[in-house]
Amino acid sequence: MSDKKYKVLVAGCGHMGASHARAYHSMDAFEIVGLVSRTPDSRNQVSDELGGLPTFASYKDALVETSPNVVSINTYPDTHVDYVRMGLEANCHVFVEKPLAETAEEAQMLVDLALKLDRKVVIGYILRVHPAWKKFISIAQQLGKPLVMRMNLNQQSSGDQWETHRNLMNSMSPIVDCGVHYVDIMCQMTRARPVAVSAIGARLSDEIAADMYNYGQLQVSFDDGSVGWYEAGWGPMMSETASFVKDVVGPLGSVSIVDEAKDQTDDIEGHTQTGGLKIHHSSRDAHGHFDRDDELIDTSDEPSHDELCALEQQFLLRAIAEDLDLTDHMQDAVSSLKIVLAADQAAREQRTIRLDH
Repeated sequence: MSDKKYKVLVAGCGHMGASHARAYHSMDAFEIVGLVSRTPDSRNQVSDELGGLPTFASYKDALVETSPNVVSINTYPDTHVDYVRMGLEANCHVFVEKPLAETAEEAQMLVDLALKLDRKVVIGYILRVHPAWKKFISIAQQLGKPLVMRMNLNQQSSGDQWETHRNLMNSMSPIVDCGVHYVDIMCQMTRARPVAVSAIGARLSDEIAADMYNYGQLQVSFDDGSVGWYEAGWGPMMSETASFVKDVVGPLGSVSIVDEAKDQTDDIEGHTQTGGLKIHHSSRDAHGHFDRDDELIDTSDEPSHDELCALEQQFLLRAIAEDLDLTDHMQDAVSSLKIVLAADQAAREQRTIRLDH
């Protein structure tokens, strides 16, 4: 791997931006040359924490002034297209939080631009670097076909977290913003082609736009007979009962993420937490009784959120230094975005949408 030091401009100093900034700061291969945020307090707080770094209110100005090799985009989704495009056109490699864009067409445009300019773009699908989630996927792939994939993340939020959720809903619904993670997981588990999507949604607060819903559930059908659903709700009214379900069933048994000892909703990034994988086998003896006990794989030593962000940036570094082909990585991001956007359309139009490929 090259000993070159890459200059990084970090845009967005909220929860995710701060974690990624800590990751760059801890790695010898990166040097943070600027922090960008429209909110002075957030950029100054991260700057102070990391020993005093240059701060900017304007991404465009910072891009010109700092001449980075890498831009790290951790802002709200409605900025992603412009920020990624500007970074690529400035000859930068890019890390961008999910989703890549607000539309599939814009996402594909960015992928095409990255390939044309031979720049690396890594999208922040944090579960892809999580050891327990990778094990979860691997076990699910051994359960036979078809699969039934049941997943949710309902987040009871108030104060600053509810404000963050409301701001996110200026761009997209919960089943789009968080759904790309779980649809991506489903696609990895089935390795099959999604063919149809349905969804429902409900507006549970008058504090959000009249055309937005803060609770939704999507359902996806695959061409191998597999089906999956994902449920997401945000806000102070959300129940914490059954707020965290990650469960996959196949002909040969099931695998579930379990963790009774941990409050899965205590953090806005609670979707990364596991604790254990419970495996059930459907095989039976001559008398029709189960012939194998359930297994529990302890994953309580999982990485922290900051450590997961560091794993993402290590992948970015390797992609740059070793010239990895990220075509599949980027196209997977476009594919999962297409599915959740179709789900959003299905919820609004109250119909099932066939997926064209």
